[in-house]
Amino acid sequence: MNYLLALVAVIGVSMSGPLMAATAAPALAIAFWRNAMATGLLAPIALTRHRTAITGQDRHGWTLAIVAGAALAAHFACWVGSLKLTSVAAATALVSMQVLFVIAIDALRGRRAAPAVVAGSLLAVVGVAAISGVDLSLSKEALWGDALALAGGLFAAIYVVVGARVRETLSTTAYTFTCYGICSAILLVVCLVAGVPLGGWSARAWVMIVAVMVCAQLLGHSVINHLLAVMSPVVVSLMLLLEVPGAALLAAAFLGESLPWLTYGGIVLILAGLAVVTASTGRARRAETLVAD
Repeated sequence: MNYLLALVAVIGVSMSGPLMAATAAPALAIAFWRNAMATGLLAPIALTRHRTAITGQDRHGWTLAIVAGAALAAHFACWVGSLKLTSVAAATALVSMQVLFVIAIDALRGRRAAPAVVAGSLLAVVGVAAISGVDLSLSKEALWGDALALAGGLFAAIYVVVGARVRETLSTTAYTFTCYGICSAILLVVCLVAGVPLGGWSARAWVMIVAVMVCAQLLGHSVINHLLAVMSPVVVSLMLLLEVPGAALLAAAFLGESLPWLTYGGIVLILAGLAVVTASTGRARRAETLVAD
């Protein structure tokens, strides 16, 4: 069931790029509305069935939830900003460094990754680079864009690492409602300060925003929030790399775009890296179980 949910999550986030690109509204505004709408949909359940769990968090729990929501908002802001300054290919490849940042954060916390985990993660990142065709530019504007894309990967890593901690005490619905609420509040402030319009678009644009919310937010990020309770942040981050070929395959299927042969080779590398890390993680868990027994 978890692998089926992982497939649903990958398909959901893979639709984010094509849907946002086809929506005639500012990307930051779309990011705000997808979080705000999802928060509103979750509110009736979260504030009735899970209200005690949400309001009963201690200061440490609230701090972690705020950090996770702020990291998600910062990820959106940096990722959108990078696309305005550098190429989509470069931004995609650099934001995929998320999995390496997760490994680095774990190392700083005293949880050194096994060599197989590092090797598998690097293999998957090479696969992303092969698909996106890294074309880093040396112009000042492009370098700023590249830096923002890297920052987006770092904030995404913080989001999944901290989210995994919060999920130890909160249900998926309670955590998702809290995180999306915090994220949308921060993005609202960013949009107001930056002068980003939050309305005035066509009916079709609003329909597309709702589609982004359903596919990318509810079926994508919300399912990921559930998986953080049963999978390690490294495995979840590696799984999210499949968003790159997933978006390309969806574009090919629905927009008739042809795929270069490197796309298929990159998919193989990502899957191989994910298999190596998953197998290594499974062996480590079995060893811990034997020691505990």
